[in-house]
Amino acid sequence: MTSHIPLSSSELATLWMTYQQKTMSQRLLEHFIEHAEDEEAKEILTSTHNKIVHYIERIKQIFEQEGAVVPVGFTEQDVNTEVPKLYDHLFDIMFLRLLKQMSMGLHTLHLSMAHRDDIVSLFQELTEFTQGVYSKCVDYLQKKGVLVRPPVVSMPKEVKFAKGTGYMNGMKLFSEKRALNTVEVAHIHYAVETNILGMQMITGFAQAANEPEVRKYFIKGKELSKKIIANYTQLLLASDIQASSTWAGKATNSQIAPFSDKLMMYCTSIFCSFGLGSNALGTAFSLRNDLPLLLIDTAKDILTYGQEGRKIMARNGWMEEPPQMEDRIDLTK
Repeated sequence: MTSHIPLSSSELATLWMTYQQKTMSQRLLEHFIEHAEDEEAKEILTSTHNKIVHYIERIKQIFEQEGAVVPVGFTEQDVNTEVPKLYDHLFDIMFLRLLKQMSMGLHTLHLSMAHRDDIVSLFQELTEFTQGVYSKCVDYLQKKGVLVRPPVVSMPKEVKFAKGTGYMNGMKLFSEKRALNTVEVAHIHYAVETNILGMQMITGFAQAANEPEVRKYFIKGKELSKKIIANYTQLLLASDIQASSTWAGKATNSQIAPFSDKLMMYCTSIFCSFGLGSNALGTAFSLRNDLPLLLIDTAKDILTYGQEGRKIMARNGWMEEPPQMEDRIDLTK
């Protein structure tokens, strides 16, 4: 029995974050389901939506049992399913795949921060569920021929060790840079792939946003994604590696918002946080000296952009505050 064991601050925090993200996903899926053009895609979207609603209710029950206020998250007011679709065919599953990529990492992290049996069980189930949805999305997109695959490389025939510091060369003015290794290419390719989808997403948001300030912010985000794609593609081309792309998932010409500005701003904030995390991994595992400098510079741009977005959300009353620790200084005044 765990009812007598109070939630820790970490468990409360991870449940709160999960509730925000799942209610956002619920509303996004409602629009995608309404406009799904393919029965298989609709089945993936619908089954995912139903399971997400189940987990939202479970988290809600935990809050209520603990005497904690249930977060607002995102409600029926944040989606309008009766407007034209904002994105072309296949964007829905491409976008769901990316959401599940983010969720897999978050659920695993949150699992490692949980101690109470029911919370551990919840995040174990969420991890398994998310992996299953991700696999369905990959299978579907591969069948449609639109899944962007990383570059192919010749298989290594011998083990090599770096001799001296020349392997990390990338900064010296007159020396030739070595070709990228597969670890570096993996992170660069992933950044290009996710920023292409992010650019498509935010293009639709820019067309449909209601507030001029929000529309301007999304246009700025689109330009930032284009800059990142161009810089990282150039890195690949310098090593004679062709960057992959896809024709699918573009925004339509609709200018009618299916989502509230609040939801679109939060979704963009999540993408910024995910981009920073991915960037940090790329920086940590890049061995050529010039790569971390570019990645750090990109991270600064993403961080600045994300902070600007949070200010817009706060000014408009769209930023729901996480549960707060007791202010002991204030309580002892």
